[in-house]
Amino acid sequence: MRLQLKEGIKGQQEIMVEVKDTAANVGSGTVEVFATPSMIALMENTAQASIAECLAKGEATVGIEINIKHIKATPVGVKVKCFSELTEVKGKKLLFKVEAFDEKGKIGEGKHIRYIIDTEKFMENVK
Repeated sequence: MRLQLKEGIKGQQEIMVEVKDTAANVGSGTVEVFATPSMIALMENTAQASIAECLAKGEATVGIEINIKHIKATPVGVKVKCFSELTEVKGKKLLFKVEAFDEKGKIGEGKHIRYIIDTEKFMENVK
C-alpha cells in the first residue's frame, strides 16, 4: 500500500564531485568542473528517491520536465549537497523545488516535474 504522498516531503543527497561528473567527461563542455547534466541527474535522483516509499508496488516516477539554473562552478574533490521538496501533487504529476550547494554556497536551483507511472505498462509502450 502506498504511503501518503503529500506536499512538503523533502529529500537530501550528498556526493563528492569526481572526474566522471565533470563537463569534460560527460561531453557538455571542455573543463573539469561539475557538469550541468551531472547536477541535473543528482537533482532528479534526489527528488525521485524522496518519494519512492510513497509509491505502490510496480510504480515508479519518470522525469518529464526540468528548469534549472547552474549558478556557479564546482571543482573536482568538493562535496555537493542536493535538496528537494515536493511542492505540489496534481494526481500523478509531482512538482519539486530542487537546490544544490557546494562548500561555498548555492550552485544550482530550479523546478522539476515527475510523473507516477505503472512500470510494466510504461515499458510495454516503449517497445
